[in-house]
Amino acid sequence: MTGGARAPLPEVTPAHVQVVRGRLALVRPFVTAHGTETSKEVLLVRAVGADGAEGWGECAALATPGYTAEWVDGAEAVLRRFLVPAALAGRPAGVVGHPMASAALEAAVLHLRLAAAGTTLATWVGAVRDRVACGVAVGVASSVDVLVAEVAAFVDDGYQRVKLKVRPGWDVEPVRAVRSTWPELPLGVDANGSYRRSDLDRALAELDGLGLAEIEQPLAADDLVGLADAARRLATPVCLDESIASAADLETALAMGAGDHVNLKPGRVGGVAEALRIHDLALERGVPLWIGGMLDTGVAKAVTVALAALPGATLPGDLPASRRWFAEDLTDPWEIVADGTMAVRPPGRVRLPPTF
Repeated sequence: MTGGARAPLPEVTPAHVQVVRGRLALVRPFVTAHGTETSKEVLLVRAVGADGAEGWGECAALATPGYTAEWVDGAEAVLRRFLVPAALAGRPAGVVGHPMASAALEAAVLHLRLAAAGTTLATWVGAVRDRVACGVAVGVASSVDVLVAEVAAFVDDGYQRVKLKVRPGWDVEPVRAVRSTWPELPLGVDANGSYRRSDLDRALAELDGLGLAEIEQPLAADDLVGLADAARRLATPVCLDESIASAADLETALAMGAGDHVNLKPGRVGGVAEALRIHDLALERGVPLWIGGMLDTGVAKAVTVALAALPGATLPGDLPASRRWFAEDLTDPWEIVADGTMAVRPPGRVRLPPTF
């Protein structure tokens, strides 16, 4: 399916838009090359139509600008000052950048448009399955033994793929321990751009010999020349995440041979519309793609799961159950079953805690 095959949706100008901010504690700290997250700064957009229909969107921005330049305080300011007033006036916002803030508002209004059309997101985008394969990301641990125990719990849960966060100093030894424990487990690593080109002869070369499904974002997002060198030199597929913020970025990366797989995070690329353009291009070019998230609550999970049911989403995505992050989600919990799949469904009613 291509973008042109999707039926146009009715235009809807919301009667009311609310920006909601709160915090949810994570069930355990999540450590990556960019730092440690102990809670999720939740930034939501609630759009209400003239008919009383309600749509919600979630901003993917983190508490600090360490993963990308966007962060939750800035996203909230842009939403309140520019994006929401423009949406209420039915005009373009004229804002450059701020894709995560834009994605939250887009999702909220998109759900109003879907309701007006009498359809669901999965149906409209062209989903081809009603259950999706789930993988899980595992952060940097306090020790190799702790990491192996954490992976064991996820394997027991049935996840079809495990992705280990790595960074200089935490890479070959822990990954080798997991690989030796589960020789057949679909296993990948994610460096979040923390290595340099010189590491292609050191740590990255050693990781390349461990039978991995992919090495995600080994070098900085803007180092496409280095990533193209990595893709040529490594036998393991190179997956691009932060490097791909648009379909144009993917076009450039493919022209340079800078990657083999794509991690598509709709909340990071500006929302569903741009995510669909990236998906369609990857499908056309035969590039394996999977859907990722950003410590998502159930509000964002409804979007990522719907996109994971697209024909071009050929690899298990980072689609963990609600309990991976939160003791209690904002929607009905998203669950995986023993075969490592999750049902494609709307989010259901959003329930905000009293602390929001």
